[in-house]
Amino acid sequence: MRLLLMMVCGTVVAAAQGADGARSAGLLAVVNQKEHSVVLVDPATKQAVGTVSVGVNGHEIAASEDGKMLYVPIYGNSGVGKPGTDGRTIDVIDVKARKVVATIDLGRPLRPHKAAFGADGLLYVTGELANAIQVVDVEKKAVVGQVPTGAIESHMVVLSADGWRGYTANVDAGSVSVLDMEKRATIAVIPVAKRVQRIALSNDENWVFTSDQDQPRVAVIDTKTNALSRWIATSGTPYVTQPTKDGKSLLIGETKDGKGLLEVADLATWQVVKSFPLAAPMTGAFLLHGGLVYLSAPAGGTIEILNAKTWTMEEPIKLTPGVDGLAWVR
Repeated sequence: MRLLLMMVCGTVVAAAQGADGARSAGLLAVVNQKEHSVVLVDPATKQAVGTVSVGVNGHEIAASEDGKMLYVPIYGNSGVGKPGTDGRTIDVIDVKARKVVATIDLGRPLRPHKAAFGADGLLYVTGELANAIQVVDVEKKAVVGQVPTGAIESHMVVLSADGWRGYTANVDAGSVSVLDMEKRATIAVIPVAKRVQRIALSNDENWVFTSDQDQPRVAVIDTKTNALSRWIATSGTPYVTQPTKDGKSLLIGETKDGKGLLEVADLATWQVVKSFPLAAPMTGAFLLHGGLVYLSAPAGGTIEILNAKTWTMEEPIKLTPGVDGLAWVR
């Protein structure tokens, strides 16, 4: 059974107007690190309609294809590489009941962060302290293997559509690991910069993107050669990237002069062609849905909204500081 990352399917409780004029039923699920919760938001009214408490601290979420369960890795109370508690669990939320119904113990302190379901139905979760991806059987609620990354602080992971390849951003190692998910082995570790953040895969799966944290640029890695190919120059310090649905552009969340910035790069020319200033000084995660681009801004506590059809910013969703991982509940 194929399971999809960042998709939560459940009871139809709301309808949001998409950029293409169609009605898109559902809610936006937002992880809040500071409040240790997952907040459900009606994007039509931009109001919170439900909250589920999770452990300290959940950053990211993944959901089963049927949408009945939501999985929130509990990282701990610190930042990457900083002193603090070391999480070792994943909270399991029943979406309809809106409560945590189980906790998966990973067996040891790992600082689990990003979770992604593979084509094999297993959940792949970054385990920073193990320098490996943990392979979790959600039915058995147990770890059934791991995929070594060959680097420290493997913070984020993205999987190919067929689930055979995985790529991790290794923060203070400043590298990207290429993984064979079927053989559970490291293929390559690609040096990129002194420090990197977040990771994304192009729609055609020819390119992997990660953000340099010391220079205003996004790294572009060729998945055929498993080598750094080029850089995309940015105006601010990039953090998170996401290809648009048509695959022609790359969305880049940045910080510049203490404020947030959303830039759009043309993947044909590798140049930034559009910029949108944001009030909040930090970016967290992207979610594309119904012709809209949602971008969490943890420091400001808002979800910024870009209309991908008209390339105009809409009024943000105002929540509270700490917002991070995003998912759609439909």
